[in-house]
Amino acid sequence: MIEIQNIGRQFNTRDGTFEALKDVNFAVEDKEFFSIIGPSGCGKTTLLKMVAGLIKPSSGSITVDGQPVVGPGNDRAMVFQHFVLLPWADVLTNVGFGLEMRGLSRKESREAAKPFLDRVGLTRFSEHYPHELSGGMQQRVGLARALAVGPDILLMDEPFGALDAQTRQLMQEDLMRLWDGEQKTVIFVTHSMDEAAYLSDRVLVMDTHPGTVREILDVPLPRPRDESVRRTPVFNELTAHMWHELRGMMGDPTAAAPE
Repeated sequence: MIEIQNIGRQFNTRDGTFEALKDVNFAVEDKEFFSIIGPSGCGKTTLLKMVAGLIKPSSGSITVDGQPVVGPGNDRAMVFQHFVLLPWADVLTNVGFGLEMRGLSRKESREAAKPFLDRVGLTRFSEHYPHELSGGMQQRVGLARALAVGPDILLMDEPFGALDAQTRQLMQEDLMRLWDGEQKTVIFVTHSMDEAAYLSDRVLVMDTHPGTVREILDVPLPRPRDESVRRTPVFNELTAHMWHELRGMMGDPTAAAPE
């Protein structure tokens, strides 16, 4: 279990202290798919980086299975919006890079990476280079690299945000299938209400200035899921509720829901 308790984070700026997060409290259960959604600037990515151990909170604590997070750990892996692949290395070397950093030889890491490349459907591209792949394929490589190091927890920061709409939906379906098989604990940051509802067990809606927990929504959709859930009344009601909350935070209560 991941427990976030009374988390606050301030940054020093030329105009003084900026309070990014204040009194953030929630818990994520083992093997839960937990999404975080909120307006730009509400601290979603900052919060995710604190769970990853990349940023320290100004106040409060974060624990994983009762152990305090004091830095990055082998139990957590992060997937970023931008693919952060090594341009000079082929796909298989990129997938095995995290294993190589943990002490395996290049040959051993490449061999250990092969099953994870197969899971994301890119085995035949193992000797290609990142510039030879589409955006969706590059993101699959990033996901395979995260899975290859064997984390219990995947931290995903808008991983599909840079993709076109069609590729993004395909990647959502791929991630759903992988999660069904792997059953990792996932914290997933997104701006997309549709994406959050489709993927998640629960969705945290964040308020802003400073970032706080506005509410946590259960997603009462059956698993395994397919595209048909997007056409159900429950799905539509959930996304409509999220939009109602978010548009109020953005100061336009009369705005029409997005298409």
